[in-house]
Amino acid sequence: MVETIRIEKVDVVKAAGRIDSHSSPELKDAFDVLLNGGRNKLVFDMSEVEFLSSSGVWVLLETQKRARRKSKGDLVLANPSENIKKTLDLAGLMHFMKIFDGVDTAVAGF
Repeated sequence: MVETIRIEKVDVVKAAGRIDSHSSPELKDAFDVLLNGGRNKLVFDMSEVEFLSSSGVWVLLETQKRARRKSKGDLVLANPSENIKKTLDLAGLMHFMKIFDGVDTAVAGF
C-alpha cells in the first residue's frame, strides 16, 4: 500500500512491506502522478519498508532522475532500515541518494 501526503511544498510518499516486482508498479504510479502534476520535491518514507528488490531500486533511480530534471527537484529517502541501506550500498547508490533519519529532516532539506 502506498500513501502520499503533502508537507509544505514537499510530497511524502510512504510504502510498507516489500518493494519488489509485484509492488513496485504501484510505487512507480504514485511517483508518476506527482511528477506529471509538476510536483518534484519528493521524500520517500521507508520506515515500514522491509525489503527492496532491484525493481524497487529502479523505480527510485528513475524517479530521482525525473525529479532532478526540474528546478530544485529531487527524491530523497527517509528512515531506511539498515538492510535497505545495505541494498543501496551493494547497488552502488549510497553516493547518489540523500538519506535522512526522519521525514521532518528530509522535508527541511528542501
